[in-house]
Amino acid sequence: MEIITKNDRNSNERIVCSLKEIEKRKIVEHNDLITSIAKMDKVPLKIFELAVSCIDTENLPKENTIYLSKSELFSFFKVDDSNKHHRFKEAIKVMQKEAFFEIREEAGKGFKFKSIVPIPYVEWTDYHDEVKIEFHREIMPYLIELKKNFTQYALSDVMELNSKYSIILYKWLSMNYNQYEHYSAKGGRRVNQVESYRNPSITVNELREITDTIHEYKRMQDFTRWTLEKPLEEINAHTSFNVTYEKVKKGRSIDSVVFHIERKRSADDNSYKLENTAYQEGNKVKEETEDKLAIEAMKSKYTKLLIENFLLSPLEMTDTATMAGLQAHVYPLYDELKELRGLNGVKDHLSYVRAKQEDYSKKNIARYLKKAIEQYLPTVKRRGL
Repeated sequence: MEIITKNDRNSNERIVCSLKEIEKRKIVEHNDLITSIAKMDKVPLKIFELAVSCIDTENLPKENTIYLSKSELFSFFKVDDSNKHHRFKEAIKVMQKEAFFEIREEAGKGFKFKSIVPIPYVEWTDYHDEVKIEFHREIMPYLIELKKNFTQYALSDVMELNSKYSIILYKWLSMNYNQYEHYSAKGGRRVNQVESYRNPSITVNELREITDTIHEYKRMQDFTRWTLEKPLEEINAHTSFNVTYEKVKKGRSIDSVVFHIERKRSADDNSYKLENTAYQEGNKVKEETEDKLAIEAMKSKYTKLLIENFLLSPLEMTDTATMAGLQAHVYPLYDELKELRGLNGVKDHLSYVRAKQEDYSKKNIARYLKKAIEQYLPTVKRRGL
């Protein structure tokens, strides 16, 4: 099976890569394309992503054209029924006639808006396996001029996603997490800025824009189910990320969503550390510190208040990481609130948090409580209450 990323029809020169090593294949796109509005369904979007993965930026495709194998294409979509050729034809038809990107770029004092059909020309025959795909010249800068503000992610992750919203959300999360990894390694950002890339926030309106659901799923319950819950189930099951989220209210309405991204570790990610004495000693110190913090948390009056408000369960109290997280990151903020409003002020806050708690927050109670107090403290300080 072949994918040809460079081809001269008048010569035998070809650079070939195979889907047999799909886990090594990467897609690279400019961030303006990641945050654009994809006016297309899942299949055209996945065809586009597959085609982009075939671009070799070291050997740019002649006339913006790459060649796919139909058999590879069907394999990518896991299609093996007798109707696959008709379905492929229909997907290409939709891609060319209905699918486009709406791109917004900063320009001067405002924005420049572009509408680009990414793949205007596709050619294939009934008797040959080769499919010719030509990118529009206007989309190419977002795929090859990538000196800054670009995102790289795995083709194998996209392959397993079966919803348009899953793909869009995965790309947006990848864009943020890539920046977290970059600035964590290279520096150049404050600690809170770096953490904001791992815990990115997006307003509901912005999320509706990039998922093209401005006029769909009017009920927040439906919007949450189809653009958040279902996509995150797929992303957590099939990609390199584990993601949770929190809804942030403004008044009575949900104003924004905060995501918490963690990269899964593969079996061999840290294998080299097993023989590393310094790593083992550092890990031992970390465990001892966690144990100490957890013991302190067990003795804290705030733990008792959390139990009384049903915000902490006996099972969670047995988790060292949870208790250490509370002692290290939450209880010092409760001390600040106590200084401002006394212990009753802390009790009132916890009572309010419990009344507003939703099921999704229970997966990481320490993170949820930290977020709640971080949002509340500035208000108390501002009002001087």
